Amino acid sequence: IEQPTFPKITEMCVKMIRRVNDEEGIKKLVNETFQKLWFTPTPHHDKEAMTRKILNITDVVAACRDTGYDWFEQLLQNLLKSEEDASYKPVKKACTQLVDNLVEHILKYEESLSDSDNKGVNSGRLVACITTLFLFSKIRPQLMVKHAMTMQPYLTTKCSTQNDFMVICNVAKILELVVPLMEHPSETFLATIEEDLMKLIIKYGMTVVQHCVSCLGAVVNKVTQNYKFVWACFNRYYGALSKLKNQHQEDPNSTILTANKPALLRSLFTVGALCRHFDFDQEDFKGNSKVNIKDKVLELLMYFTKHSDEEVQTKAIIGLGFAFIQHPSLMFEQEVKTLYNSILSDKNCSVNLKIQVLKNLQTYLQEEDTRMQQADRDWKKVAKQEDLKEMGDISSGMSSSIMQLYLKQVLEAFFHNQSNVRHFALNVIALTLNQGLIHPVQCVPYLIAMGTDPEPSMRNKADQQLVEIDKKYAGFIHMKAVAGMKMSYQVQQAINTCPKDPVRGFRHDESSSALCSHLYSMIRGNRQHRRAFLISLLNLFDDTAKTEVNMLLYIADNLACFPYQTQEEPLFIMHHIDITLSVSGSNLLQSFKESMVKDKKKERKPSSDEETESDSNSGSGSESEEEASKPRRLRKRVDSDSDSDEENDINAVMKCLPENSAPLIEFANVSQGILLLLMLKQHLKNLCGFSDSKIQKYSPSESAKVYDKAINRKTGVHFHPKQTLDFLRSDMANSKITEEVKRSIVKQYLDFKLLMEHLDPDEEEEDGEVSASTNARNKAITSLLGGGSPKNNAAETEDDESDGEDRGGGTSGVRRR
Repeated sequence: IEQPTFPKITEMCVKMIRRVNDEEGIKKLVNETFQKLWFTPTPHHDKEAMTRKILNITDVVAACRDTGYDWFEQLLQNLLKSEEDASYKPVKKACTQLVDNLVEHILKYEESLSDSDNKGVNSGRLVACITTLFLFSKIRPQLMVKHAMTMQPYLTTKCSTQNDFMVICNVAKILELVVPLMEHPSETFLATIEEDLMKLIIKYGMTVVQHCVSCLGAVVNKVTQNYKFVWACFNRYYGALSKLKNQHQEDPNSTILTANKPALLRSLFTVGALCRHFDFDQEDFKGNSKVNIKDKVLELLMYFTKHSDEEVQTKAIIGLGFAFIQHPSLMFEQEVKTLYNSILSDKNCSVNLKIQVLKNLQTYLQEEDTRMQQADRDWKKVAKQEDLKEMGDISSGMSSSIMQLYLKQVLEAFFHNQSNVRHFALNVIALTLNQGLIHPVQCVPYLIAMGTDPEPSMRNKADQQLVEIDKKYAGFIHMKAVAGMKMSYQVQQAINTCPKDPVRGFRHDESSSALCSHLYSMIRGNRQHRRAFLISLLNLFDDTAKTEVNMLLYIADNLACFPYQTQEEPLFIMHHIDITLSVSGSNLLQSFKESMVKDKKKERKPSSDEETESDSNSGSGSESEEEASKPRRLRKRVDSDSDSDEENDINAVMKCLPENSAPLIEFANVSQGILLLLMLKQHLKNLCGFSDSKIQKYSPSESAKVYDKAINRKTGVHFHPKQTLDFLRSDMANSKITEEVKRSIVKQYLDFKLLMEHLDPDEEEEDGEVSASTNARNKAITSLLGGGSPKNNAAETEDDESDGEDRGGGTSGVRRR
C-alpha cells in the first residue's frame, strides 16, 4: 500500500469499526475484518508490513479523537474474549507485537521532533501512538508493564502545545493502570514518578491536575503508601482555602480575594481532586487527630458555592462533585440537597452551574459503574470464598437512594432551551436506567419527550432507552404514551426560540416526519394498544377536554404525519373524527346559541324578519330539536348558495350578539379543535387516496385482515391548518375583538351549523336531493377550512372506488352507526 492511499483506507476503517456494536451479523463481520487487518501476528522479519499496520491503526485512532474510542475497546475485548479458552492465541500475540512496535515508533517520533519542518506531523503521530498504547492498557495493562520505565520520562515533557498536554495526560493514564501491576519496581523509579506528578499538579491546569492526581492515587494507595507526601500537598491547598474563607468572612468586599482569585480557583479544584482519590480521614493521613476531614472539606467548599463570582461557584461545585465520589453519603446532607435541587429547578439559574451539577451526578454514576464492574471481576476470581454480590447490592442501594433524591429535578432539566443541559440530563438518566437504580416507568414520558429533540444524537439515545425498557417491560411505553406526547409538546415549547411562532409537531425538513414517529412505530404493532393510544389523542380534541389550542395543533401535526403502514390506521382515525365531530360540534353550537338567548332577553325582541333565523340560531333547546326533527327536504335553505342570503344570516346573528365578547372568544377557541379534526380528516383522505364511500363503509369491528393492505401514499400532500395558525399568530384569545373579527366568527358559526345539519349520509333522501345536501356539506367544509374545493384525490385501487356514491369532501355518516 502506498502512502497516498492511507487517508482512503483510514476513512473506510473508521466507517467499518463504528459498526462494532451493530447487529450480530455485522458485528461478526467487523470482528473478522479487523482481526485479519490488525490482529493477526506479522512475521518478525517483515518490518514494512508492521509499519503499515502501526500507521493504519494510529491514523484511525487519530481520526476518532473527537468522537471517542469506545469502538476500539469493544473490538479488542471481543477479540481477546473469543480466544480466552483457546490454546493458540493469535490476537494476544498480535497485541504484544503491536504494543512493542508502538513504543519503538514513539521513540522514533520523539527523536525527529527536533526537525522543525515535520514537527507538527510528528507531534500528532506521537500523540496518536501514546493514545493507542493507552487504549491497549485499558483492556490489557499487562502488555505495557515492561515499557513502564520507558514511558515515565514523558511526564517531564515541556508543555507548549495542545499535543504536549495530551502526551502528559495519556502517559499519566497509562502509568496509573500499569505501575500497580509491576513486580518489585525500583524505589528510585517510584519516587521519580511521585515527584513528576506533584510538579505537574502544582504547575498546570485542570485536565493535567485531574489525571496526575488520579495517577498519584494509584501509585500511593496501591504501591508506595507514601501518605505523608500526599498529606503535605493536601494541607497546602486546604490551608490556602481556609485562609481565603476567613478573609472573605471578615470583609466580603476586600480586594484580597480578587487578587488571589487564580489561587482560590486552583485550591478549590485541587482539594476536591485529592479528596476524590484519597480518604484523608484514615489514620495513615491525619494520625490521631479527631477532626473529621470530609466534613471540614464539605463546609469549606459549600461556603464558596454561595460566592458572588460564578467562576468561583463553579469550581466549588466541581470540588464537591469530586469529594462525593469518595464519600457518596455527603449527598444526603440537607444543604447539599438544597444546593443541587435549587440549581437544577431554578429557571433563572446559570446554565454553567446546572451543567456542572449534572456532570457531577454523571461522573458519580460512571465511577459507581466502574466500581461495580471491578467488583464483578474480583467476584469471579474468589467466587467460592465470599458473597461479593451482597457487597455490590449495598453499593447500588446507596446509588439508588441518591438518584431518588435528585431524579425529579434531573428529569425536569429536559425542559430547557440549552441543548447542553438536555444532553447531560439525558446522560444521567441513561446511566441511572442502565444500572437499574430506579423504576423505569417514571422516566418513560420524559424519554418520549426527549425523542423529539432537534439533535439526532439525543433523539437516538432517548429512543434506544425506550427500546430497552420495552424489551424488559412490555406495555410500559403504551401506558405512558399520551403523557409522553403532552410532555414532548412542553419540551418543544421550551426549545422554541421564537415564541410568536406556534409549536409544530413535525420535522421541518424533507421528510416532514412526525416528531413522535418513533413512539408511534413502537406502539403500532399491537392493534389494541395502537387504537387506545389514537382514541386518547383524539379525545383531547373534545370540547370538554379544554386542551390548549397550540397543543391540539401539535397533536394534529403528529397524527397527520405518523408513519402509518396499513389502511386500517388512518381509517380508524377518520371514523373516530366523525364521532367526535357529531358530539363536540353539537355542544359547540348549543353553547353559542345559549349565550345569545340570555343576551336577547336583556336587549330586545327580534323583528319578524329575524324571527326564523333567531329561532334556529338562538332559540331554546326544544325549538332547535323541533327544527332538527323535521324531514331534511322541509328545512329551509338546504343548498343556499346565495351570497346575499349568507350576508343576511350573518347580519341577523350579529344583531343578537351579546355586548360581552367572551362567548365569541370561547367559540373561536373551542372551534379550533373541530377545525383541526376536519382538516386532519381531509389531509388523511388526500394523503391515502380514500373516497367517502371507503371511509363510510369502514367499521372498527371488522377483521383486521380486511384493512391490512399497505397505504399508497401521495407525494406533496402537506398538512397546513391555516385558520388555526392564523388564530395562534394573531393571539386572538388575548386581543381586542374588532367588528371584522366578530363577522368572521359569526360566519364560522353559520358554517358549522350548516355542516352539522348535513352530517348524516344521504341514502334516505330522495334521488333529486342527494346532491343538494352533499353540496351544502361540501360548501360548509370548504368555507370552514378556508381553501379550495375539498374534493378527494382519485382513488388508487379498485377497493377505493366509490361505486357511484358520494365522492365529496364532507364528513362521513355517524348516526347510521
